[in-house]
Amino acid sequence: MKIFIRTFAAILTAMVITFPTMAFADSAYLEITLKIDSPDRGAAAGVYSKYKQPFLNEITGAKSKELLIREDDVQVLHGFSSLAEAEAYLSSELFNNDVVVGLKPYLKAAPEVRVYSVF
Repeated sequence: MKIFIRTFAAILTAMVITFPTMAFADSAYLEITLKIDSPDRGAAAGVYSKYKQPFLNEITGAKSKELLIREDDVQVLHGFSSLAEAEAYLSSELFNNDVVVGLKPYLKAAPEVRVYSVF
């Protein structure tokens, strides 16, 4: 285990020296996992489609938005320029007054929200 940790540390150090802007990139992803029954997924996808372009056009730092469909749930993966912008989106009017209201009838459980930094 100690060898693995030393090797990992050496690789990380090499990345910082070789790719300084890449190693300290300040971008982020917001992942929202939604429990939605299969018959309601089409309607929920409509909400996603309706607000995708406004998200990309109006939300500061928005870079991407993808709908990921799995057997058990649906995930929406949002790309941002920074962690602060990802967190700010959760307080935005677009998110709270449009997206959340549009999805609410289809949710079977509270959404799981995760924010990730990208380095």
